[in-house]
Amino acid sequence: MENAVRIKNVPKSRRVAFTGYRPQKMPFGFDEADPRCVDFKKRLHDTIESFIWQGYQHFISGGAMGMDMFAAETVLELKKKYPEILLEMVSPFDEQAAKWAPEYQKRHNALFDRADIVTATGHQYTKSCMFARNRYLVNNADMLLAAYDGQPGGTEMTIRYARQMGIQVCCIRPVI
Repeated sequence: MENAVRIKNVPKSRRVAFTGYRPQKMPFGFDEADPRCVDFKKRLHDTIESFIWQGYQHFISGGAMGMDMFAAETVLELKKKYPEILLEMVSPFDEQAAKWAPEYQKRHNALFDRADIVTATGHQYTKSCMFARNRYLVNNADMLLAAYDGQPGGTEMTIRYARQMGIQVCCIRPVI
């Protein structure tokens, strides 16, 4: 099977990929009612909308909890106002959400169901499957939007890779 699992009628457009922290690394954790999370989501919404105004129409999410999920949900919300934008969901392996709490599994599945494009970078979990997904995000983007405040890990490595590849990076701090 090729990378693309399902593609609806998709024109070529400027693309933004998302990367960032999982809830465990966010200052507000899993508490989406926390005022810091509410503020982060508002800033994320405003940033994504500003990209739409700049001509970006294709948004790519890695499907993980935290930044990936927040950004994808924001794109779907913005599709009501800007129906021309596209959401691509990328799965690093088939059972990505299998061990998540039921409410997060439901959100994950809804995002993949509502996406314009669904891509699988792998089907089985491997030690490198997340890195393969992150490389896909960068290699298929014109801009990388990252929830990042300097913590080491996968987000930092993805940002570094994007810069090495000449991809513009925009960072949003989880808390300002």
